[in-house]
Amino acid sequence: MSTAIADDYKKLLSRTLPQVIESEAEYESAVGRLSELMQKRSHRTSGETRLMKLFQLLVEDYDQRHTLPPAEMSPHEALSYLLEQSGKTPADLLAVFGRRSHVHEALHGKCKITADQARKLGAMFCVSAGVFI
Repeated sequence: MSTAIADDYKKLLSRTLPQVIESEAEYESAVGRLSELMQKRSHRTSGETRLMKLFQLLVEDYDQRHTLPPAEMSPHEALSYLLEQSGKTPADLLAVFGRRSHVHEALHGKCKITADQARKLGAMFCVSAGVFI
């Protein structure tokens, strides 16, 4: 990569400060920036093209972590699916279930998820609590 391209890219990075997307507001901002860069088409600099690819990865990562489970999944299947997609671990569910044994039971469908637990899970995974009931 030439020095001019590297300098252009560095300037773009310092102005936009791209980071892992953690909220809906950050997601909307990143999608807006990605859209701007995509619309430039042949008028994009090499640095802008590199930045566009980075924003694509960040948006795809957020989408994957916040993907809704298929509707036909049972609550425990949906929980397992969202756990896997989000990169969280069963240990992260201790705040919701309190005990490891309860986490295990919920993940394997051996007990029903309560309404209170469903609300907490919904907030944790940014989905409707109804997914878990």
